[in-house]
Amino acid sequence: MADQKIGQLLDSLGVTIDLDEGDMPVDAHVLLKVIKDDGTVSLVKAVSESLDWISVVGMLTAALHIENGRYVDSRDDD
Repeated sequence: MADQKIGQLLDSLGVTIDLDEGDMPVDAHVLLKVIKDDGTVSLVKAVSESLDWISVVGMLTAALHIENGRYVDSRDDD
């Protein structure tokens, strides 16, 4: 299996993100659910080239907090 760019794949899956004017994405951590030819299901991950393992762990931890509803955006916190 060869590495492949996934931008068009994410587009075909309808992946979108809400960014404000002037926001500059710098890294990405992508988790994909894949169904193999034999019907088995697996998870695969990809990260941007400059992303180090500490940032990967931090992004995963933040994603868990967001998904579990424990994330508070400091801009909205009065």
